[in-house]
Amino acid sequence: QVQLVESGGGLVQAGGSLTLSCAASGRTISSNAMGWFRQGPGKEREFVAVINWSGLGTMYADSVKGRFTISRVNARNTVYLQMNSLKPEDTAVYYCAQSAVNFRLTTIPADFGSWGQGTQVTVSS
Repeated sequence: QVQLVESGGGLVQAGGSLTLSCAASGRTISSNAMGWFRQGPGKEREFVAVINWSGLGTMYADSVKGRFTISRVNARNTVYLQMNSLKPEDTAVYYCAQSAVNFRLTTIPADFGSWGQGTQVTVSS
C-alpha cells in the first residue's frame, strides 16, 4: 500500500499562490494516475485535478481551470498542484489520491484507492 503525504498548505490572501506537494512512499506511483481533491467547510469532497501516469494527460474542474496546474515528477514519486489567483472559495482541505483505474482518467473519488491525510488551504479576502 502506498502512503501519501501532502504538504504546502497554509494561509494566503486572495490573489496569491501556493504549491502543494504530495510525496508517495512504500510503492512507486509512476504507473498510476494521481488526483487532487478538496473538501471545504460543510461541503462534499470534490474533484480538483487529475494527471495520468506520464504527466501528458490532465483534467481540471471548471472552477480551477486556468488557475491551477497539476504536475508530477515520477523520479521523485511526487505530484504537485500549483495554485494561482486563489479565491476565498478555494478554502478547503486538499487531498491527493492514487487512482485505481487503469488506462483512463477519472474524476470520481470512489475510483481512487489511496488517500493522503490532507493539507489545509485558507484564502482570506
